[in-house]
Amino acid sequence: MHGLFATMPEVTMLNGCVVANLFFEDSTRTRGSFETAAIRLGGHPITLTSSGSSVAKGETLIDTALQFDAMGADVIVVRSGLNGGAELVAEACDAAVINAGDGRHEHPTQALLDFFVMQDHLGDLSGKRVLIVGDITNSRVARSHLHGLRALGAHVTFVGPPGLVDDSFTSILPCDGVTVSHDFDASIPEADAIIMLRIQRERGSSSYISTDYRSGYGMTSERASRLTAQQIILHPGPVNRGVELDSMVLDEHPGSVVLEQVAAGVLVRAAVLKRAVGGEFSAHEGETKSIS
Repeated sequence: MHGLFATMPEVTMLNGCVVANLFFEDSTRTRGSFETAAIRLGGHPITLTSSGSSVAKGETLIDTALQFDAMGADVIVVRSGLNGGAELVAEACDAAVINAGDGRHEHPTQALLDFFVMQDHLGDLSGKRVLIVGDITNSRVARSHLHGLRALGAHVTFVGPPGLVDDSFTSILPCDGVTVSHDFDASIPEADAIIMLRIQRERGSSSYISTDYRSGYGMTSERASRLTAQQIILHPGPVNRGVELDSMVLDEHPGSVVLEQVAAGVLVRAAVLKRAVGGEFSAHEGETKSIS
C-alpha cells in the first residue's frame, strides 16, 4: 500500500467540533471514514441511523437535522435515499453540511477519494481514459465521477448492459469526452483506470441483470489477466464477490487498489471536514453551506 495512506497522526484541527453523522442508508466505508477522520482531527462524532432514532417514529430528515443544528453541531454529514437531501438540509440549517450520498443523485466525497487514488497511480488525469462499469443508471458514484473526471480533463466511458446505461448519459455534460459502450472487452485495452460498480438491487436494478452478467460485465480473473501493469481497478464498495469482481482479482491482483480507496477515504474526508469548519466552509460564520 502506498505511503500516502499511512496512519494519520493525531491532530486537533477540529478543536472539539461536533460532527453529526446522519446516516439513513446503510454504510460501512463512508460512515466509518467520517467517524475516524473526525476523531483523528480532534472532533466529536455523533452518528444517528434510522434504527434506534426518532426517524423510525416518522420524524423527517429535515426535522432530525434541525434538532442537531439546535444542539450546536458544527458539521452535519448526511446520507439519505432522498435525491437532493443534503441540499435541503443545508438550506434549513446553519451548520456546515456535507453530502455523504443522496439517493441516485451524487456521492461527491467518494469521487474525491477516487481521484486522489487515481492521481497517485496515474499522475495528471488530463487525457486519461476511465471506464465506469456496471449499474450506471442507479449509481450516484457514476454521476459524481462524471462531473469530476471531465473537470480534470479525463475521458469517461460508461459500460454496462442496455438496461443499466444508455446514450442519455452522454448529454449530462455539454462537452465531448463522454461515451457509452455495451462491450466491456472492447473497451478495456485503452483504459487507464477501470471503476467497477456494485449492482444496486435495493434500487430496482435486479430486473435488468441477466444470469450471465459476470461473463459480460464482471472483472473476472481471465479479464484481469489481460490488463497491463499500468491499468488499475477500483470499486467503491461493498463488493459483490463473484459478480463485479472475482475474489482473486480483489485480493491478489496487483492492479486492485480497493483497499487504498478505503484508506484514502479517511484522508480525503478529513480534508473535507477541516475545510467545513476552518476554511471556506466555516460553520462558525453562521452561513448555510453544502459540499455537494
